[in-house]
Amino acid sequence: MSERETVATSTPLPSRRFALITVCLVMFLTFMDMTIVSVALGSVRSDLHAGVTQLQWVVNGYGLTFASFMLLGGSLGDRLGRKKIMLLGLGLFAAGSLLGAVATSSSVLIGARVIMGVGAAASEPGTLSVLRQMYPEGRKRARAIGTWAAVSGLALACGPVIGGVLVAGGSWRAVFWFNVVAAIAIVVLALRSVPESSNPQSGKMDYSGFLLGSLGLGGLTFAVILGETNGYRTSWVIGLFLVGVVALVSFVRVERRTEFPLLALQYFRSSRFSGAIIVAFILYFSIFSIFFFTALYLTAVTNYTPEHTALEFVPMAGAMILSSVFAGRRVARIGPRAPMAEGCVMAGAGVLLSALLLESAHPSAWLMATLALAGFGFGSSVVPMTSVTLAEVPPERSGMAASATNTSRELGAVFGVAVLGALVNAQLTGALERRLQALNVPRVYFQTIINYIETGSAPAGVSIGSGTGNSIQDRVVAAVYGAFRNGLEQSLIVAGVAMLVAAGIAVRTLGPGRTSGATKDFEI
Repeated sequence: MSERETVATSTPLPSRRFALITVCLVMFLTFMDMTIVSVALGSVRSDLHAGVTQLQWVVNGYGLTFASFMLLGGSLGDRLGRKKIMLLGLGLFAAGSLLGAVATSSSVLIGARVIMGVGAAASEPGTLSVLRQMYPEGRKRARAIGTWAAVSGLALACGPVIGGVLVAGGSWRAVFWFNVVAAIAIVVLALRSVPESSNPQSGKMDYSGFLLGSLGLGGLTFAVILGETNGYRTSWVIGLFLVGVVALVSFVRVERRTEFPLLALQYFRSSRFSGAIIVAFILYFSIFSIFFFTALYLTAVTNYTPEHTALEFVPMAGAMILSSVFAGRRVARIGPRAPMAEGCVMAGAGVLLSALLLESAHPSAWLMATLALAGFGFGSSVVPMTSVTLAEVPPERSGMAASATNTSRELGAVFGVAVLGALVNAQLTGALERRLQALNVPRVYFQTIINYIETGSAPAGVSIGSGTGNSIQDRVVAAVYGAFRNGLEQSLIVAGVAMLVAAGIAVRTLGPGRTSGATKDFEI
């Protein structure tokens, strides 16, 4: 712990293991909510008449604010007290979840997810600093951090499983009620187990960096998603792209000059640090093609029930648990290079194989196997990411390093849903017309069909593979579902190839052999 760190001593120091469980639960809850809604999207679509673009924002509203506010949340925790900001964030997360549980429109639901994202950004960054304070011994600290890092990947895999069980037992609203109860329970645990700490000499807040970074990320994300709806040549979309690029360039310039930056850019000169950050972005960019689009495809096209969809992800979650344990031990023994690269290859192979199974009306058994392969690779890659970034910075900058890694993860997820969603939407709105023409569907129905897709209202009483007695309606449904499947196949192929590229980046930037410091003793 840095000499400038202060720790509240008005209460006795609680059990370290109890505190470890609590901060891991904070990590689990905030990261799980990136994927827990994926199984509920089909129900949200039907209940709130949400289109694909609106469903993207249900996911991205959380991820974008989580990423944009995370560095600010870490800085506020350093200055005002990490436990205090963590509790404030959990309260905000619970409030947003409550709003989502009673939402009567997609706009309100998106707003609720934005509030939840801000709360998550406030509560999560301080978790690593708490662990470093609670575990001053090197090897015990390494084990605690290894567990902390593994929990984030496990949370992503468990999200669809828990979400499916909740939706099957009630409705999509049960997901948000679960979040309310879970957040309150964690607040109670944190009040009793987590010690207060701060770094009052951290310097001035970098508000300019926060505003420019948030504006840049938000502008680019809005541009990508709105471009699919309004066209990339429209003045609004072009303007958003320009705002995003200019803001991010200005952010870099400000961070280079300010004395107390949100993001210390000098560490990116290390190929190991920057390589791990890039791999984190690509991995989360790619894996969300599984969590978001595959879950939506299974519920909307193959008519899987929420519990059946959740069952598809159980082997993936189990594989992540196993691989996280094995990866932690391998990182401690041989360093992060091989586990991260091999994990990216396995994850990419699993995603590519999943794309081949979509033609099957009931891909259950084989899809479970390919998802498990992707999950095993994903778990193997996630654990080394934090170890590399922590090893490349001094201990007093560990919070910044963890926030940078998590921000990269969140941004990867956000842009994955946005960019890969653009591929899916291109099929649903563009290539769909060619399919309708090939099926001899009268052109007079084209605009009506597009409106169905954009508003989320599908032809009533129609399911894939069933006869309706209306030949035109059957052909329309077949065309829509076929276009969706082709779009999903394209997104999975792009995601799988991107993971293979990430493996190459890991091999090239991390270097051979064991590393020192945090990586050397990093295990679970």
